[in-house]
Amino acid sequence: MSVEAVNALTARWAATATATATVAGEGGTVLSGAGAYPLLTLLAPYATGDARAELAAVASTPPPALDSAEVRLAVAAWIRDDLPLTDDWLALPESLRGRLSGDPGVDQPVLDRWAAQNTAGLIERMPVAVTDETRMILASALSVVTTWRWPFTERPCRPAAGPWAGRELLGLDRGHYDPALLRVVQTDAGTLTLLAVPGEEDVDVVLALGPADRPAAAVLPAAVGALPALVPALPGGADVPVRPAAGGPGVTVRLIHAFDDRPQLDVSTVAFAVSGEHDLLAHAELFGLVAATDTGRGHFPGISPEPLAVSQAKQSATALFGAVGFKAAAVTAMGMVRAGSIQQPSMQKELTALTIDRPFGFLAVHRPTGAVLVAGWVTEPEPYR
Repeated sequence: MSVEAVNALTARWAATATATATVAGEGGTVLSGAGAYPLLTLLAPYATGDARAELAAVASTPPPALDSAEVRLAVAAWIRDDLPLTDDWLALPESLRGRLSGDPGVDQPVLDRWAAQNTAGLIERMPVAVTDETRMILASALSVVTTWRWPFTERPCRPAAGPWAGRELLGLDRGHYDPALLRVVQTDAGTLTLLAVPGEEDVDVVLALGPADRPAAAVLPAAVGALPALVPALPGGADVPVRPAAGGPGVTVRLIHAFDDRPQLDVSTVAFAVSGEHDLLAHAELFGLVAATDTGRGHFPGISPEPLAVSQAKQSATALFGAVGFKAAAVTAMGMVRAGSIQQPSMQKELTALTIDRPFGFLAVHRPTGAVLVAGWVTEPEPYR
């Protein structure tokens, strides 16, 4: 399933990209597996040999349909005029046949404007650079904008302990929160506290707090794996009773005097703005790009008869969490250059051809049931006009 594949890529990438972050919180970043995945699925069918096998192992299913009122995903390609293209590539949408002039001074501003326009200015530049050798650039731009269903109240926040002790931060408070939106789950990274912050339409943000001694590289993948525990709590989920989430990191439960007996959850957190710059080729095996970067031979005969290899693969991402909503964007881009000779297939196969040049019959079959819906016979095909 494509959603499972995207989430698995995100979990693996999060573990790798945050491996150097300490439990004190250094090395904050943001990334988007959902932004990188469409480029991998786009390349895989046009690759050959080891490059095709590696890409297909990471991105074997089509990307999930993400476009909505709050989520936008754009994919584009720019190609040098002198790069010949296959019929298969020419059959793709016009957005995948943009033009590179061959002059980086002309082409780079065009790519930068595209990144800014497709992320509402959150990402101002394309993460890869056009060079004299660049034959092709592939890029995706993912943007997310949501307004909280229940806004927070801003206030000064000065933690008394921990790595933020003594710092005055922009705190966010929300009283009388639905306790069902809080979950405490047991994972390989220890006990995690998960809080769902629902947006107005179809985007929710989940805050994950792990044990104080567990780093991001452990907590983030565990949180991805624990998301099914939150599904019943999200808008539209099953209405299930939830006991107070005692025992979770950051969670306390106590009795108070009140005018009703309904459980209540008060949330205190902090606003944040975080950015990340990622070189996908630093972890090429994670994205199925090891073979594709070998410039000694070409790997994408489905795109062009000219041998091509991936020379750059980078992502710029940013996220902002505030009192009234959340914004995030990620631009992922890959640069391709001329490589050595095209890798030729190493196997032979039998080719069968069918030519229909006389009267023939046809059946229209209902796939789920096998029922024949329409049957007919053709004696007068349409003339060429």
